[in-house]
Amino acid sequence: MAKKTVQLDVSGYRKFGIRDSIAYAAGDFACNMSFALKGTMAIFWTQFMRLDLYYAALLIVVQVWDAINDPLIGSIVDADRRQYKRNKFLQYIWAGSIGLIVGGACCFLPFPDAPTWAKMIIFVAGYVVWDAFYTVANVPYGSLLSLISNDPADRASLSAWRSIGALVGNIVPMVILPFIIYDKNQNLVGERVFIVALVMGFIGFLSFRFMLKNTVIRVEIDTVLKEDAPKFNVFKALGNFMKNRPAIGATLAAVGMFIGMQGAATAVIVLFQSYFRNVQYTGLVAMFAMIPIIAFTPFIRKLVTRYGKKEMARFGALISVIACIAMLILPITPDNKGLFIYIACQFINSMGMGIYSLVSWAMMGDAIDYNEWKFGAREEGTVYALHSFFRKLAQGTGPALALVIMVALGYVGADEGNQTAEVALRMRYLVAALYFVSAAMQFVGLGLVYNLDKKTTARMQAELEARKTRGSLPPEQDTITLPDESQESVKHHEE
Repeated sequence: MAKKTVQLDVSGYRKFGIRDSIAYAAGDFACNMSFALKGTMAIFWTQFMRLDLYYAALLIVVQVWDAINDPLIGSIVDADRRQYKRNKFLQYIWAGSIGLIVGGACCFLPFPDAPTWAKMIIFVAGYVVWDAFYTVANVPYGSLLSLISNDPADRASLSAWRSIGALVGNIVPMVILPFIIYDKNQNLVGERVFIVALVMGFIGFLSFRFMLKNTVIRVEIDTVLKEDAPKFNVFKALGNFMKNRPAIGATLAAVGMFIGMQGAATAVIVLFQSYFRNVQYTGLVAMFAMIPIIAFTPFIRKLVTRYGKKEMARFGALISVIACIAMLILPITPDNKGLFIYIACQFINSMGMGIYSLVSWAMMGDAIDYNEWKFGAREEGTVYALHSFFRKLAQGTGPALALVIMVALGYVGADEGNQTAEVALRMRYLVAALYFVSAAMQFVGLGLVYNLDKKTTARMQAELEARKTRGSLPPEQDTITLPDESQESVKHHEE
């Protein structure tokens, strides 16, 4: 019998390949098995549990927990110097994945007849439990990208496949669930949501197991605390993040993206419930709009190599801005013609957003390298945790603020899927406005703040590699000579 051989790279690890990309994608698929139902949360708590503005207020309150939770977990991971059998990031993901089996279902405990005060406690307690386990798994997972490979093309591949994992993890529930959790009168059946959340939690657990088994860490970091090594300083790490332009730019763009995706999610459901009158098809429409992401994925590695991540993401954001302006001004009427125009605008918007989303995590991997390049410390956990915190802040406050606006525009949760014609029309414009704000924020973050273009990234990687070869030196004393054109580019982006 022939023995199976595994090709190794020069460092002695298995050579980077499709197995790594699929395994990393499985991690985001697992995260989204827990996260995909968050878009249904506002409908569940306003139409089924009848909390309305109480829900909006509580959703903002639980972000205080996010404010403590994300940076806290990130700093704990960075400060953890214990020796693990494989890797500390993988160990934290393993622990978080167990809790997520039931974590997501805790947000959908179906007690519509409970007193209002009890419903408020149920929501806050359930959200805190889910968010804690999600952060324990998700923050280390995001940090892994910069450790699986330091090759820019490999990172682009990991980022693209992570987007595919997230896409599949979103689309599958998005398409199937509306046919399960809504009845023929366009109303949500809350008890079914709870059962679905449990099933999705178990699927996510299995997906995390696959990822952990097939992940190889190739960028080694020193986790042993030496006697003369400085202790981890969380305040210094926070200060470094605020001075890290790539991290700030990528975070601003991500916040904008999630204001569009999560902030508009509730209004979109109401739009299809009461304007287009076919809520079961929301998932199919969303799936069609995601086709560009699937189409770009096979080419993302070559495109990044040729044009650069920042350049591609900025172009994608511009496309989204144009599509969202069209969504605002074109005649989207409550009939098949209007629905077709809406789908076309969403398709173009998703084309632009898809370009950015495919490279977004690779851009954060570069931002982590930038932290080491400029400040002499990687601080993966803290950088990613703060990025994740602001993303989750947008995911929470975006829907809350959108719900406040919806109520101000006449939305009544008790009316469920039968809002008045005037309210339905207002939802049509609110959805377009939220998507426009989202695209504009992406363009500002990627075009004006993020400063790692293709040439600057190449210089950064070269200097970091030279630093590892020659030994650690302060950033200002450790430089290499590049052609004049590259030096001018770096000077321009550092100003």
